[in-house]
Amino acid sequence: MIRLLLVDDQELVCQGLKAMLNLESDLEVVGVANNGQTAIEQVAALQPDVVLMDVRMPIMDGREATRMITKHFPATKVLVLSTFDDDQYISDSIRAGAKGYLLKDMPSEELAQAILFVHRGYTQLAPGLMEKLLKSVLENDTVGAEPNPQKLVQLTPREQEVLGWIGKGNTNREIGEQLYITEGTVKAHVTHILNSLNLRNRSQLAIYANSPRSKRLQLKF
Repeated sequence: MIRLLLVDDQELVCQGLKAMLNLESDLEVVGVANNGQTAIEQVAALQPDVVLMDVRMPIMDGREATRMITKHFPATKVLVLSTFDDDQYISDSIRAGAKGYLLKDMPSEELAQAILFVHRGYTQLAPGLMEKLLKSVLENDTVGAEPNPQKLVQLTPREQEVLGWIGKGNTNREIGEQLYITEGTVKAHVTHILNSLNLRNRSQLAIYANSPRSKRLQLKF
């Protein structure tokens, strides 16, 4: 059972999501919050597996709340659910540590499936948002610090393989099964790749692995 915290300043939205998601046999809504500050308090008290986070809220917005939650409660994954597909909101949320960014007009069954995937370690983005993030990486570098191309090409062949599988959305366990190495070894590779590329989290790795810049460097994906 995946324990969910819903965060949205519109009570009707929260109640509608709660009613809908509680119909899923493997999802349980354990709490709701109407701003980012309350969300942090609820995460500390309830220890949910996944937080479904709005962006624009009073007192503390979703981006800052996401940053605080991913920093202090790393076992809890944050999935943004917003009305807005603004480039800055998307890149700021991913940079803050969100595992995905979805839009509120998506079908309910797809939202439930996305929550399951995020819980398993996948990154989830609404259709069309990957292109916005790639544009940010290439032009504005707003998703994270500027990766070092020289370090990129100096990754070992194994690290290049791991980066390629991350770009395809695979978890550490799945990568280990593909490459016949332990999950712990994969985790060590991921940590070294993050440090080498000057990136902060797995979502940024996935985005960068799919960018034309990586393709131009002819990594062996």
